[in-house]
Amino acid sequence: MGKITIRDVAREAGVSISTVSNALNDVDVLNPETKSHVLKVAQRLNYVPNLNGKQLKSGKTMMLGFFTTSVAGPYFYKLVESMSRQCDRLGYGLNVFVTKDKRVVMSNILGRRVDGVIIYEELGIDDKDILAMNKEKIKAVFLDRELQNEHMGSIIFDSYEAGYEATKYLIGLGHKKIAYISGVDTMFDSVQRREGYLAALRQYSLPVSEEYILQGYFEEESTYNVVKSFIRAHPGKLPDAFLAGNDLSAIGCIQALKTHGYEVPLDISVVGFDDIDIAQYYSPPLTTVRNQIARQGILAIDHLVRMIQKKEQGNAQKLKGELVVRGSSHVKFDRNDRV
Repeated sequence: MGKITIRDVAREAGVSISTVSNALNDVDVLNPETKSHVLKVAQRLNYVPNLNGKQLKSGKTMMLGFFTTSVAGPYFYKLVESMSRQCDRLGYGLNVFVTKDKRVVMSNILGRRVDGVIIYEELGIDDKDILAMNKEKIKAVFLDRELQNEHMGSIIFDSYEAGYEATKYLIGLGHKKIAYISGVDTMFDSVQRREGYLAALRQYSLPVSEEYILQGYFEEESTYNVVKSFIRAHPGKLPDAFLAGNDLSAIGCIQALKTHGYEVPLDISVVGFDDIDIAQYYSPPLTTVRNQIARQGILAIDHLVRMIQKKEQGNAQKLKGELVVRGSSHVKFDRNDRV
């Protein structure tokens, strides 16, 4: 038997096609008995409504899209989970698009496969792309840049301030040689944290060295390897402390230091970002900047839906980080001074 159509449901139920349509779309023009009878017949026949037709008629999909180049790691797990739950609360579905092809992203966005989009990407969506989205009145929330106009907003972490405050904290412990482990050079949070780190060093007249800016790509293994390489190449230039771009990098850094016989924090302090679930249970427990990841996801969905519903225009929001001091940081003293 072929695909069941609305005509088949109408014939089996002994009613008109319009009556079936009204019952399925919960239009309040039918008596309860008729509506119940039609729905039972539709269910018995396993009838699946043609959503494309409904979308063409209403102009809505009731789906939101999240575009990213990766969903790996604890940050994305918590972010996607919070967005998905909020979509459920608001009656929307969430499609997650993972691609490194900007053409695929723009095709899906401009093709209106979803009612609105949330974007976290390294694909280089530029001013021309944003103009095209604006022209089509695409509703969008960015998590990787600060942007605000009628149809677009952003929910970002105040990563510059967090990078500055975390570096200032390490300076306050007496550390003067502080290294930064960056993520990807094109990523907003990594760049902002690095700029905050550099600003703190300059304010306290501490040396700024390119050798002390390592690239760990926000990954544990990559950071482990780059720190090990640094230790081997610069045995006499080890920093007093490492500020890692995220907690995975902090963990990779600590592992590399341990491999070479250094103790954290007695020899070297390490600070991360995000406060992922494992941070408090790691050995030593991580000092880190707690970012409001779940709140970022909830606010992004709320803002996007309100723009779709024309209840507000785009705006930019910055979420403050909170420094959580644990066991991976310590007041500086020379190893030779230890008993």
